[in-house]
Amino acid sequence: MKTLADLVLLGDPRLYEVCEPVTEADLPLVAGWVADLHQVMQEVRARYGFGRGIAAPQLGLMKRLVYLHLDGRSHVLLNPELSECSPAMFELWDDCMCFPNLLVRVQRHEAVTVTYRDAQWQPQRWPVQGAVAELLQHECDHLDGILCTMRALDAQSFRWRP
Repeated sequence: MKTLADLVLLGDPRLYEVCEPVTEADLPLVAGWVADLHQVMQEVRARYGFGRGIAAPQLGLMKRLVYLHLDGRSHVLLNPELSECSPAMFELWDDCMCFPNLLVRVQRHEAVTVTYRDAQWQPQRWPVQGAVAELLQHECDHLDGILCTMRALDAQSFRWRP
């Protein structure tokens, strides 16, 4: 079982890599991967007080897998793809488990649609807006080796969280 000590931190080259798709042959491994992601997310929540989603590369697993835990419900997204991104944008202070004390001012789409396969390999389509849309944009960026630090609005868009 992975723990907080296994979390990949800012500067690790794996965070800048594009992940490989999850294949149907990987399905027997998905439950174990999700258990690890859930465990580490719970540890981050306990220590730092935040965490709604985590992407597999944050634990060094270079697969296109996102795990969300929202309002007591778990969501497993295999090979998520964002589309129908709204032209309307909003700004926020983004945080990331890979650098838990740093906040970064970024701009995100107000609404997106994510298509993905669930843990049973069934195709899904999920239109989302607001906080969940922002979260999915952040997590899907991880799958493409993009960190919110790379999306900062400008050189002054960084803040330390005590």
